[in-house]
Amino acid sequence: MIYELFYPLKFHYSSLSWLNVLRYIPFRTIMATITAMILTFVLAPWFIRELRRKQIGQVVRKEGPETHKVKAGTPTMGGALILLSLLLPTALWADLRNPFVLATTAVTAGYGVIGYLDDYLKIKRKNTGGLPGRYKLIGQVLIGGSAISYTFLFSSKLPADWAEIKTRLALPFAAFSKHSIDLPVWFYVPFAVFVVVAWSNAVNLTDGLDGLAIGPVMINAGTYLIWSYVAGATIANFSLANYLDIPKIASAGELSVYCGSVIGAGIGFLWYNTYPAQVFMGDVGSLALGGGLGMLAIFTKNELLSVLLGGVFFVETISVIAQVTSFKLTGKRVFLMAPIHHHYEKKGWAEPKIIVRFWIISILLALVSLASMKLR
Repeated sequence: MIYELFYPLKFHYSSLSWLNVLRYIPFRTIMATITAMILTFVLAPWFIRELRRKQIGQVVRKEGPETHKVKAGTPTMGGALILLSLLLPTALWADLRNPFVLATTAVTAGYGVIGYLDDYLKIKRKNTGGLPGRYKLIGQVLIGGSAISYTFLFSSKLPADWAEIKTRLALPFAAFSKHSIDLPVWFYVPFAVFVVVAWSNAVNLTDGLDGLAIGPVMINAGTYLIWSYVAGATIANFSLANYLDIPKIASAGELSVYCGSVIGAGIGFLWYNTYPAQVFMGDVGSLALGGGLGMLAIFTKNELLSVLLGGVFFVETISVIAQVTSFKLTGKRVFLMAPIHHHYEKKGWAEPKIIVRFWIISILLALVSLASMKLR
């Protein structure tokens, strides 16, 4: 909004030539990050007080670790604050004519609504049931499918470079120009929807300890920030994407602003969500942030690499699948409790130790993912 409203003024008023700085994605990304952080810091104390006043507190699983019983009643649905602090700076500093930005923010907001309904029903019913899984899944597929179909089938605002590669699947650590797989659109679009829905639920499963989910979310967003900027950056007619042999997508650079907003909102939220948490994210935040990460994976052509980058989320999801499958087939459990972070709690690990170690693993995976740009 700021970009669209103020940047054109430099062409009409010579005294406003300094507005030329709005052209540059790094500047707007930094401003979006700062704006999101300030918004969260300013609004969080009031927001937490309102949650307490309205008795919007966490409902704890009866079969969960004993240490979690003290968390009952802690204000939840803090993800609503994350969404406000994420979407508003994105709207202010990003080019809203960019279809990638529109689709990603639409999925983030839409999945936030699904998460809100889930949290609302949990609080109202005083149990962890929430929105039935089938309705949640239908909503995720419809919203994700609509956004992806828009960018793949109906948008006329995207450059030719995207039209050429939009259904190509990049192989990690392999040259994109030589080793990518070209898929038919009828197969790729459902696959892309699956990626978005899967990452949304993966982040949701990870959100079980104070600050556990938001840390890797910010690390993933920071990685996608670098990747999207490199994919779209051309400096003095020199394309970084062509040099590194990664997908060149001119419009993807604008996603850096969205990623910056995620990081800023995440830092502000972590201030209050770190152990012991004053507020929990809730499904309104985890489903939305996961959906946003899934869209970033699609638009930067990192569908497969996202499994490595989001390894913490992937392992958390696999642990649940393995636990449920094993119990149904054999009556035995693979882990003491799933998702896997609860397994380590049951083994006696302190909550902060689990959280920080998962963050460290996420940082390592992000570095390996970024290294794949050059190891081709």
